[in-house]
Amino acid sequence: MIELTIVSEYANIFCVSASTSASKLLTEIRASSGLSQAELARRASMTRSVINAYERGSRQPSVEAMARLATAGGYQLSLSPRPAPKDPQRASRILEQVVGLAEMLPYKPADKVEAAPLPPVGSVGRAAR
Repeated sequence: MIELTIVSEYANIFCVSASTSASKLLTEIRASSGLSQAELARRASMTRSVINAYERGSRQPSVEAMARLATAGGYQLSLSPRPAPKDPQRASRILEQVVGLAEMLPYKPADKVEAAPLPPVGSVGRAAR
């Protein structure tokens, strides 16, 4: 079974790793849609033997064929840019630099805040007599 990251179950949006093979993806699409190879082939206007060859990995589907198979299984095949992977060592070095710079800033304790005295309780809103 391939690892799908559910982005939005309601909107039927999943994220699949770039290392996933077409045969694994096709097998997962077919299994999750509950279709037989024959029914998926019929819906995608292909033969069952072609679907079988794709799932076994003896043939590779074209992008167009994969999109048709995904659509026939109730999915949409699309590509989108992904963010660059985060490098934890680099992030750690940057954090150390920021903390080091913050420690070099001059420290001056805040002066005591002067405020007007509060009126006695119950005197607010009363007119003077």
